[in-house]
Amino acid sequence: MTPALITTRMDVELPVGYAPFSSSTSNTLPSMLSIESRGAFVPPAFDVPGPSYAVNIGHVLPPSLEEANAGEAQGTGALLPVSWQRMHHDDGLMDASLSPEIVVLTDAPQLAAQPGKLAQALLTLKQRFPGALVWTPGLGGPDNMAVLTLMGVDLFDMARAHEASARKVLLTATGPRWPLAHESTTVEHQAYHWIKALDEVRAAVQQGTLSTLAERQSLSSPRLVEHLRHHHRIVSNTQGVLASHVDAKTEFPCYSNNMLHDPLVNDWERFMNEEYQAPEATTTVMVFLPCSARKPYRLSRSHDRFLYAMRSSACHEVMMTSPLGLVPRDLEDVWPASHYDVPVTGHWSLDEKARVQRMLMSLVERVGYKCIINHTDFDLSFLDVEVIDTRQGRGATQHDALQSLSAAVKSAVETHGLRNQRNNLRLKAKFKSIARKLTRNDAWMEPLSVKGKIPRWRLELNGQQLAVWSIDRNGFSFSRAAIDHLHEHDALPRVVLNTGVDWRGDVFASMVANHDPRIRSGDDLLVMQDGQAMGLARAVCPGWEWNTTVGTLAKSHQRRKK
Repeated sequence: MTPALITTRMDVELPVGYAPFSSSTSNTLPSMLSIESRGAFVPPAFDVPGPSYAVNIGHVLPPSLEEANAGEAQGTGALLPVSWQRMHHDDGLMDASLSPEIVVLTDAPQLAAQPGKLAQALLTLKQRFPGALVWTPGLGGPDNMAVLTLMGVDLFDMARAHEASARKVLLTATGPRWPLAHESTTVEHQAYHWIKALDEVRAAVQQGTLSTLAERQSLSSPRLVEHLRHHHRIVSNTQGVLASHVDAKTEFPCYSNNMLHDPLVNDWERFMNEEYQAPEATTTVMVFLPCSARKPYRLSRSHDRFLYAMRSSACHEVMMTSPLGLVPRDLEDVWPASHYDVPVTGHWSLDEKARVQRMLMSLVERVGYKCIINHTDFDLSFLDVEVIDTRQGRGATQHDALQSLSAAVKSAVETHGLRNQRNNLRLKAKFKSIARKLTRNDAWMEPLSVKGKIPRWRLELNGQQLAVWSIDRNGFSFSRAAIDHLHEHDALPRVVLNTGVDWRGDVFASMVANHDPRIRSGDDLLVMQDGQAMGLARAVCPGWEWNTTVGTLAKSHQRRKK
């Protein structure tokens, strides 16, 4: 289980569950790094000690001299030392047969001192060697473990604990501090804080709250905030890193202004600005509404009153919210719009207002609304379109404000000759919008009809069920009958199995001939073999992890009958 520790002969004895490896470095030239397993980790029996590793770690120039191709060559093997300079000059790192088990970023402390380089190096190594454990010697501590784990580090050492002990300070999860009268700064006491930090980070990984823990920990140091922001920026610009679906119980906590820079938020804004299309029947009038604490919004008391006041399905409802900026009614059920949790103060920062303004200008320009009914307290004078203010400084749910909202919607519908949509057509338009977000296109939705009852709607083709709307994952759950239909419309990312593979269970790396590198965790996938669609699966890891990851890549969902 990671994160975990690598100990040296100077460290105290720790349980194997916390410190599964020990390391040593020779005094010879070239210098050799050795790592020994402290338990039996050799598959498949796991009954003999090992494995063990040894490699020449070489000597390289500092990261600031990255243009110079000089220094002592580093070794290659199951234990792979990598430096910033080697990443820029050693073409052998791109050898497809190279599959290390542990990657050591030898100049991690130097990279951490230069803006953005540590985040870039770690993400590059994770994407190139997704099946390997990453160690950053001399960099980690209880005070930065959550941030470094989020950035991709798996293994840590106690070098900084020894330094803290020598300086007579305690290295804790909230940073170094002077000890209290009853506290000791010995290595044994430093190890106690390491164990506590390991437990906290491991629990956060298992519970899906690592991002929140890392955000909280970063506030103890300006350098950690810097690392986290560079990580967010790089991930936001990297394809296929984020998930497309999550469990219904998953939360996206947005408790600080730093979450405005979270990759999930940036990805949502990019989608809304570049790819989102409003339902065809609602492109004339927009109703701009405030969000609610409850998700999806329509289940909240305030939106129940808004919907009752409007009594029309002819307008496009769009919610103003932080940190996502805008959430259309037709996408309020998908991740992350249906999962985020944000404190409601009624006050908006300049960054929050700027994001809303950017997204509104883009949406209005692309859709071409003729009128916007503004039921928020946000000034829309920057838009070159008719705006009707129904709030007039009043509360959103006050009687007079709701009356104004009702009158404005009724007048706009009459003025522009709009008609209410039949419920089945409105639902179909909503699911087409969701299909454009979660699948490659909405063409596969065109011939389908929506049947059933809330909340488990069925999508049928000529009376045959192809999918149901799953409230457990806020996405489509496809039936076996949908395989050929999805294949025909190129609706899903594809995974091609090797010829001759008898696909019976889940999808593993050894089965896969090639795959779409843009796959996101949670994506529905079309499994192909010899040009034929064999079935459907759901990705459990993103496409960049598929080349060398050991274990299940996708869970089998539907298979064609033999």
